[in-house]
Amino acid sequence: MQKLLSSAIYTICLILLSLAYINGTKDFLSGFAPFSQYKETNTLKPHKITAESLGITSYADEPVNMYSKAYCLVDADSNRILVSKNADERLPMASTTKIMTCIVALENGNPDDIVTASKYAASMPDVQLNLKEGEQFRLGDLLYSLMLESHNDTAVAIAEHIGGSVEGFAKLMNLKAEELGLKDTQFVTPNGLDSEGHYTTAYELCCIGAYALQNKQFMDIVRTPSHQFSNCGNTRTYSVNNKDAFLTSYNGALGIKTGFTGNAGYCFCGAARRNNTTLVSSVLACGWPPNKRYKWADTKKLMDYGFKGFTQAGISASTPLPNIEVTGGKEVFVPVKRVGAGSFTILMSKNDIATVSYELPEKLNAPVRSGDIIGYEKYFVNDSLYVSFPVVVSKTIEKTDHRYFTDILLQMFFAHF
Repeated sequence: MQKLLSSAIYTICLILLSLAYINGTKDFLSGFAPFSQYKETNTLKPHKITAESLGITSYADEPVNMYSKAYCLVDADSNRILVSKNADERLPMASTTKIMTCIVALENGNPDDIVTASKYAASMPDVQLNLKEGEQFRLGDLLYSLMLESHNDTAVAIAEHIGGSVEGFAKLMNLKAEELGLKDTQFVTPNGLDSEGHYTTAYELCCIGAYALQNKQFMDIVRTPSHQFSNCGNTRTYSVNNKDAFLTSYNGALGIKTGFTGNAGYCFCGAARRNNTTLVSSVLACGWPPNKRYKWADTKKLMDYGFKGFTQAGISASTPLPNIEVTGGKEVFVPVKRVGAGSFTILMSKNDIATVSYELPEKLNAPVRSGDIIGYEKYFVNDSLYVSFPVVVSKTIEKTDHRYFTDILLQMFFAHF
């Protein structure tokens, strides 16, 4: 009788083995212990985090009676817009162009490079250093001339040295803009003189400014009150003085750059830092002569709004992530984890709401490898994406094969003896 029973079980096992790759049977067998170690977790739903729950009570009314045609204020750490008007409108930006000129020069040149002024560079209109054709300077000195006094001839001399020509340098500027993800910025000149096709937006100018703040050499230049230097032949000496009135009139001011042309009007990109918060602002078409001070008034209103109305808050990801079902694998579920600490700081006003959402698959197909990105945990502030954490598989699950099912059937067989 025992031999008959053994033969029957053996026959059943052979039949099951032959069916192992038929849909349904494989999934059925995959569920046998010890091959399914993890319990399925319900799919995560979005949830909200209010500013009140984080203890934030900061609030300020948005700026009023602004002079600028377009303006923007961003958190420098995230480029998140805190307040804006016409921030995506393409407009000329005058000498705020030189922020990008300086950054491209710093990243592609050396301060000790020797720059030779061309006839074309020397022909640039005011404001100018009054370069002479053939005159030579250290690149480092010319960058102070560029940013403190906004000399147009200096900008062209730098561009020709770094890019071979103004056109070549403009290509470098546009490549950098593309690298920064800017879609509505285009450079034609290194000095910002009125030129068709030369434009940016209030928001993207803030992005350029925020990027520039990360460069220590750039920051050293724009925060310098004055700089003295000579040409390489020591035949002439120069003194350039910082024309950024915001730098000395606002608590925590960092600079950055003024601008004016007949088409652009008065422009300014500024930055300030208080209590570990760095803000970048921009104002475009902020009046025409004689209203030179409008840009300072608008910039201070923007900065006051940011520092008064927002507070840094810490957010930590605490929701457990679900195990994900695996089809065709040697285990039925795989654990996953978020990449990074899952914590960050964010500027929030009392009316802001952060929303956490999850992009995770219901199933994965084997094989899956430890470290594979399978989804994202996303944090939105007032419906705008703020930060995203990749979610990765934390264990390798191999694909099932004949040996896998044979092991299952052998366990079934010997379990009866």
